[in-house]
This record gives sequence, structure tokens and C-alpha cells, in this order.
Amino acid sequence: MPQTDLPLEELRRYRPQLPAPEDLDGFWAATLAEAAERPLDASWTPVGSGLVAVETHDVSFAGFGGHRVRAWLHLPARGVRGSGPLPGVVQYQGYNGGRGLAHEHVFWASAGFAQLVVDTRGQGSGWTVGGTGDPVGSDAAQPGFLTRGVLDPQDYYYRRVYTDAVRAVEVLRGHPEVDGEQVAVTGTSQGGGIALAVAALARGVAAVMPDVPFLCDFPRATRVAPGDPYGEVVRYLKAHRDRVDAVFRTLSYFDAAVLAPAASAPALFSVALMDEICPPSTVFAAYNAYAGPKEITVYPFNDHEGGEAHLQREQLTWLRSRLRLAEPAPVPA
Repeated sequence: MPQTDLPLEELRRYRPQLPAPEDLDGFWAATLAEAAERPLDASWTPVGSGLVAVETHDVSFAGFGGHRVRAWLHLPARGVRGSGPLPGVVQYQGYNGGRGLAHEHVFWASAGFAQLVVDTRGQGSGWTVGGTGDPVGSDAAQPGFLTRGVLDPQDYYYRRVYTDAVRAVEVLRGHPEVDGEQVAVTGTSQGGGIALAVAALARGVAAVMPDVPFLCDFPRATRVAPGDPYGEVVRYLKAHRDRVDAVFRTLSYFDAAVLAPAASAPALFSVALMDEICPPSTVFAAYNAYAGPKEITVYPFNDHEGGEAHLQREQLTWLRSRLRLAEPAPVPA
């Protein structure tokens, strides 16, 4: 597909005026303070995955409202890791993906990190499976997740998702085998948008790697993205012509490009210039607003798949540098 968004030189300068709600900081402070009143109540149950280089634990913890959230904790097997605490990576999932099966998503654990693969509540029936429901209902909404509770920030679906995601960082940070000062967050698409939000909302995130992030610059995304998931908002407003202002007010509390100025951790973004799901201008809106040290990798001829294995290789080198970790010794011949 062709490049239909702004030219790269304009993308690098693209800084939309996205007004933050006056009570944005207070809204999130109150939301997270309410969540913190409940203990994390994390449980870790060893499971067999069939893999010999990775140990896996079935994780459950209390997220928003005390609702149980599921995750996998993958650790390098004891025979292949050192004696000190491990650096950690929390991985969030793309739209309608879940934590998957016990042997999936083990890249970071295979590279020597403690890897927490977190469900997104109510999702996990698309490209990978999940085990976390969302017991909270909403008013009438488009099929999908973007318009659930969209008339009020207090009721909006992603208020629960972002809170779960912040709590997940606390879970991994509190594990006895993890260095709590060396925990990074990452994700692709929706997972990238969640990672950006967590970088802004959680304390002490060491690094963030948002890959072709979703949930950025809602005003532009809903006007230029040719399909879903942003199309869910378009169809909702096509039916509810009198709710435009209310919808975009709610979305502004959850827009990763609005939250980005509150983030300070080192960041490695990626963007694909032929992306029809997350238009590159929306990614650059978040990148250009991001307050911490930052880099962006550009894939000129890729759609939403982005850099895939090429990016993973770059992320690994970058994260080891940011967390001051030595490259592993070469395997003897």
C-alpha cells in the first residue's frame, strides 16, 4: 500500500495541539490512589511449558477494582542465569490479543530478562488467547473496545486497562528475583500505547519501547485511519451525532500523545510509514510530545507489522545499553 500520510520531514515536525483536560493529573492520581488501597495479592504458580531454557509461572494479581488479572512470568532457567536479581520487561498485548499459551512470548526471558506477559482485560479472543475477563459493563457501544463507557472518563474501558497495566509493573518490581529499579515496559500496537501510558503514570519505569503504538492522537487517527480499530469510534459517532464533544473529551484522558509529556524514561519508538492501522502521524504525535530521552526507528515500506524481528534485535541491544547490562558471552565453538 502507498504512503498516504505526511512526508517524513513533516512527520518529524508534527506537533498537534492536543489540549489536556484541566483535571488530567488529578484524575489519574485519584484513579491510581484508589487502586493502591487494594493489595496486589499476586500469586505465582509454576507451570510446565515444555521449554527447557525458560521457567514459567501462571500469575494472577488484583487490578482495577480488585478484579483478577492474569499474566505469565517467564524467567531464564536457573542453569542459564547468574546469581543476581534479574532486569525485567513487562509486555502488553496488541488489540484483542491475550497473554497466549505458556510457551508463547518468551523472547525477553530467552535474552536473560524476567518477562511478565500481561493480559488485557476482556480481550484475548483474536490472534492469541487470554484468560482475563472484564466484569464491568457499559452503555451501548460499537463492537470492540474503544467505545465502551466512552461518554465518561470514570467509566471508560481504558481506565481499567491502564490501571491494570500500572499494577503489573508493581507486581514484577516486587518479585524477589527481580531488580525493581531495572524494569522496562513494551508492547506493539495497543500494547505500545499502553506502555506509553504506563511510562507516564507509573513510578520508576526504567525504559519504554512502544512499537507502532495505537491509542495516540485520537482526533487525527479517527479522521485519517481507513479502518479499525479507530473506525469503531467513527461508526459510533456516525450514529450518535450529538456526542462528538463528549467522546473526544473522554478520549483525551487516555490519549498516549496527551500523556507523553509526563513520561521521562528513555524511549525507543518505532513507526511504519505505510501503516494503515496506526497512521504514522499519530505515532509521531506521541513521539514528538514525549518528554524523556527518545529515539525512533522508521520503517518506510512496512504496514502495521513494522520491524518485527529486525526491531527485536535493535530493542535488545538498546535495552541492554539503557539498563547497563553486558552482552552475553559468545557460546564456545
